[in-house]
Amino acid sequence: QVQLVESGGGLVQPGGSLRLSCAASGTIFSINAMNWYRQAPGKQRELVAATTNGGYTNYADSVKGRFTISRDNAKKSVYLQMNSLKPEDTARYYCNARLKRIPSLPWSDYWGQGTQVTVSS
Repeated sequence: QVQLVESGGGLVQPGGSLRLSCAASGTIFSINAMNWYRQAPGKQRELVAATTNGGYTNYADSVKGRFTISRDNAKKSVYLQMNSLKPEDTARYYCNARLKRIPSLPWSDYWGQGTQVTVSS
């Protein structure tokens, strides 16, 4: 089994910062992409930031310049540093990883349970 466990969410005032963490565990041969998505009430889940094991990163336009994704391959972990938070960043944030459990299996997507981020005064 593979588990992705997020942490670091919470309540923060506008302009504040939070750092989300996600650690993958279980039988994992290789991880390609590790990404952060978010979903606000009544809205579709959207990609916030993405990174591959080759160092490629990508961000949603709405968070460029404010959020930074980073990764520690040795720890099978991905992080999201969120600065200058706005009320519209309020959502449940999900970690996603595309990985192989064993070499013979195809790449598959796994998801964490999510962590709530609320930006409010």
